[in-house]
Amino acid sequence: MHDRGSGMKRGVIALLMWLVIGVAQAADAPPPRSTLDAILQRGELRIGLEAGYMPFEMRDKKGDIIGFDVDLARLMARYMGVKLTLVNTQWDGIIPALLTGKFDVLMGGMTITPERNLKVNFCDPYVIIGQTLLLRRGLESQIKSYRDLNDPRYTVSTKLGTTGDIAAHKYFPRSRLKQFESEADGAMEVRSGRADAYVYDLPFNAVYAAQNPDKVVHLKEPFTQEALGWAVRKGDPDLINWLNNFLAQSRRDGTYDALYKKWFEGSAWLQNLK
Repeated sequence: MHDRGSGMKRGVIALLMWLVIGVAQAADAPPPRSTLDAILQRGELRIGLEAGYMPFEMRDKKGDIIGFDVDLARLMARYMGVKLTLVNTQWDGIIPALLTGKFDVLMGGMTITPERNLKVNFCDPYVIIGQTLLLRRGLESQIKSYRDLNDPRYTVSTKLGTTGDIAAHKYFPRSRLKQFESEADGAMEVRSGRADAYVYDLPFNAVYAAQNPDKVVHLKEPFTQEALGWAVRKGDPDLINWLNNFLAQSRRDGTYDALYKKWFEGSAWLQNLK
């Protein structure tokens, strides 16, 4: 007669042994030592950004996210040998999302500030932006630098309450200043010839100049400095090391310069926007 009790006991013992072996095998597999190890084990690099800051990241006609950051992120993933996933995140919650592990690296044209650096670590700056000038076409022979603009003959437009507005008051006290509520209105004042120069962030001015090459000239050398960096969670030197080396290598081999020219100096990509 078959002893069901004995068979059940053997089955339970076998199951327990299988579980013990499984746990032991899992224990043998070391956990990722860093976010970089986790990315490689996962086979996926997750990048956090907010689509809406031209030309760093924005939506094209098909709804896909494109931009300078996106191209750099694709290059990162290719060097790592993993797939890329973009995690579009509202800006006011983007640092908390990084800290809770929603993505691995925050790329989004983020300014490096002491306050943010208390919460996250930044790699070396990958873009230095600041305030630049959009000039009325025809003034490029007279105004070679921002210093030439500080003259009562010239009218300078700004967006009210911005760092460009602050910079205009600081650097052009002798010029006639006109303040506007929006970027578009301030730039249009120059495009229409009612102002001689517009003071605003380099990325906006670069895109606007590419869109209106017959109306404005971009003096693209910033006269203030604002360093942008990729952010990662604290306590992760391996990933910081890799990102810094990636950035240095892409600059040495010319890849970075090619992408910068494509997005900040070229205009072909504008045709793909909505």
